[in-house]
Amino acid sequence: MEALNLDLQQPVVVETAAMSWSGSRAEGVVRKPLERELAEAGRATSIVQFQPGARFPPHTHALGEEILVLDGVFSDEAGDYPAGTYLRNPPGSRHAPHSDPGCTLFVKLEQFASEDRDKVVVDTRSAPFQPGIGGLRVLHLHSFGTEHTALVHWPVGERFQPHRHWGGEEILVLSGEFIDEHGRYPAGTWMRSPHLSEHNPWVEQETLIYVKTGHL
Repeated sequence: MEALNLDLQQPVVVETAAMSWSGSRAEGVVRKPLERELAEAGRATSIVQFQPGARFPPHTHALGEEILVLDGVFSDEAGDYPAGTYLRNPPGSRHAPHSDPGCTLFVKLEQFASEDRDKVVVDTRSAPFQPGIGGLRVLHLHSFGTEHTALVHWPVGERFQPHRHWGGEEILVLSGEFIDEHGRYPAGTWMRSPHLSEHNPWVEQETLIYVKTGHL
């Protein structure tokens, strides 16, 4: 497989719902690659699906693994993680993941700073959101250096101020529809905007996004 979407100076928008699944090195595990360095190694961002009973071989993440469980239950030897769970497995961590009922994940591989050593597990379905700017509500997930990751809830009709992304911005639309002057982005859309990009976002319906800033 060739490298995919690795020029971090270029904006990328992918409607993942329209993509086809491709195989992996584990039977019953399929994925939709969003950015990829190598077929089975290096930097990668993907939507990954475990079919019921699927298991992935034990492996180590030299520069970490970040997971948001979109549906089902994801498991490894450390526990079970139902839909809504946010996980960070730090550099050097090792596990053998599986799913008994099946699950769908948003996965980022080999993208941690080597000093970012914290393991993080957040149940986003029960964790409290905090007030943000305007009517936004924010659930902080993780910060390290200039990198910040959160879930952001947008109420119906909310508009955000025009702003510039220092260090870039990455968004996965989890529900609803995200909108800016460049387009409309339904649930499942993955967006990566480069350093110093600008936009003026709003929503017309209740919307939830995963957002990471300051990492590009």
